[in-house]
Amino acid sequence: MLALSPETTTLVIVLAAVLSLIVMIAWAKVQPLLAFVVASILAALLLQMPLDKVTHSIEKGIGDMVGSLAVLLAFGAIFGKIVADSGAAKKISKVLIGLFGDKRIALALCLTGFIVGIPLFYNVGFVLLVPLIFSVARQSARPIVFLAVPVMAGLSIAHGFLPPHPSPAAIVPMFSANMGLTLIYGLIVGIPTALIAGPVFALSVRHIVANPPALFVAEEIPEDQLPSAANSFLTALLPVILLTGFTLLGYASGLDASEKALISFLGNPMIVMLVSVMVALVTLGLGRHKPLGELMTGSGSALREIAPILLIIAGAGALKQIFVDGGVNDQLGILLKSLPVPPLVLGWLIAGVIRLSLGSATVAGLTAAGLVTPLVKASGVDPNLMVLAVGAGSLMFSHVNDSGFWMFKEYFGLSVKDTLRSWTLMEGLVGIFGLIFVLLLNLLIS
Repeated sequence: MLALSPETTTLVIVLAAVLSLIVMIAWAKVQPLLAFVVASILAALLLQMPLDKVTHSIEKGIGDMVGSLAVLLAFGAIFGKIVADSGAAKKISKVLIGLFGDKRIALALCLTGFIVGIPLFYNVGFVLLVPLIFSVARQSARPIVFLAVPVMAGLSIAHGFLPPHPSPAAIVPMFSANMGLTLIYGLIVGIPTALIAGPVFALSVRHIVANPPALFVAEEIPEDQLPSAANSFLTALLPVILLTGFTLLGYASGLDASEKALISFLGNPMIVMLVSVMVALVTLGLGRHKPLGELMTGSGSALREIAPILLIIAGAGALKQIFVDGGVNDQLGILLKSLPVPPLVLGWLIAGVIRLSLGSATVAGLTAAGLVTPLVKASGVDPNLMVLAVGAGSLMFSHVNDSGFWMFKEYFGLSVKDTLRSWTLMEGLVGIFGLIFVLLLNLLIS
């Protein structure tokens, strides 16, 4: 009988756990949190962990993961809801289209998706921006899919690369990365990726005809009820401005201990999002004569929308902790370090395979992060860039097992073939060029 090395045995167990996760979620349609917990128990038994430690590890993993993110993601959901309901997204779009002109309308819409996608969770941003696409299509007489692809490219990249979105925000502490620096690198990588996967690729799908159901052509917010351009841009981008600003301040020389502590406190993502919510309540709500009760009602619905994402993150935390307590990190670190594949490419590849198998970008990113955490520590690779590499992999070729695929198909009335030709290829370009620009940035800073 062939004897396997400890490292190979550990890899087989990890593959069995991940495969069970894929089968449960993709084939049996098991709720993701339940699937993660079952996969965690299976992995623990295969790793021969003491039974009295299994449930403790699962509870610790869930607590550690959700405990550090629950408030951040909740604040992010509330902030995004305020931005969405105020009409700020429409105002941003109108300003950008006016600035870039009709000939560069795809570029303007790509930037709209990117900017609006920063404060909004993906599903909220998708639903919010679809009526905007229909409105621009009517005004410009351009094909709907030609206009939709740049918007969704920008939105996808913000979702996969930029904190405070769930997956990158959760991966940052797993890799001991810096939230602000990851955001800065994400902007550097994300903008050129969005331009290629958005406006450039959109030229190839101009012939695809959309037949959107009347149900999805929502009413527009009247022009006189929109916030000002300055208010819309500054409020929507406030988390980016604050995170970037305090991160750069942290690198300033000549600061004493108390000044560094103050900058660290103010630059904490939770504090940044809290300040952003308070500012948005005033600038996009109370300052425009909207009742506080109405704003809080919207906030409640936003929290209900984020709950399923938090449960997925909780489940990923359970599996990650089983891997840690079962000694998988050490064994995989030895094995992965010896592979002739650059660490950033390996992180991207693992996330991409899980994305193709499961469909969910959030699940793919968090599961891959749990697997490559030992590689980050063993290889000395920049953890901020690894967050982006995993994020790029998690956005790879979306197809029929991804809810985003079906949302794009149904909202724009496309066939499966045309959705594969447009949406799936766009997401593939996001993943491929995201990795390319991550590798180029790694060369520049190393």
